[in-house]
Amino acid sequence: MSQGEAAESNDHDTALAAVEAVLMVTEEPVPIAEISAAVGLEQDRVKHLIEQLRAEADGAGPDQRERGYELRYVAGGYRYYSRMRYAEQVSAFVLGGQTARLSQAALETVAVIAYRQPVARSQVAAIRGVSVDGVIRTLVHRGLVDTAGTDPVTGATLYATTTALLEKLGIDSVDDLPALSPHLPGIEAAEGIGPGFGELGEGS
Repeated sequence: MSQGEAAESNDHDTALAAVEAVLMVTEEPVPIAEISAAVGLEQDRVKHLIEQLRAEADGAGPDQRERGYELRYVAGGYRYYSRMRYAEQVSAFVLGGQTARLSQAALETVAVIAYRQPVARSQVAAIRGVSVDGVIRTLVHRGLVDTAGTDPVTGATLYATTTALLEKLGIDSVDDLPALSPHLPGIEAAEGIGPGFGELGEGS
């Protein structure tokens, strides 16, 4: 391989890895245009790289091993998903963490929802300063949070805590939670709600 060919190969591998890195951290399907802007490459090239990543996940890579995940095109964008044939194993892993403590991100998120409910994901994200989509999905899946209608103005889905959360905290209603500022000033507020939240039995 010539020096020029080696440089071109390295450039291709770097671009491929950059696209892969973006897809690995997304929580929702991402359009090609957004990936293109993130990695600084033309959309046509990004599409070609995505097709290569998809083929490699399906077993077309150098080792010809099909991965436990696949790259799907869903709702106008791309995202990695675990393969359906391993749904039983993935479910066992997710549900098997029932005795694990909540992560700090989950503690903060459920605290915001508990004190501000019903509340939209965008409002929770604004208070925490980070995306909360994945954490809220986890909390809903584990029965600690549930949907509570939609915002009449924006149409956004609203979330509230469940009776299961109250049972785990050992209280009758959210009115029994320690008083906080009505504006919930900062993430520190999540630490001021008593030891009950830290002992909840779920991981995130």
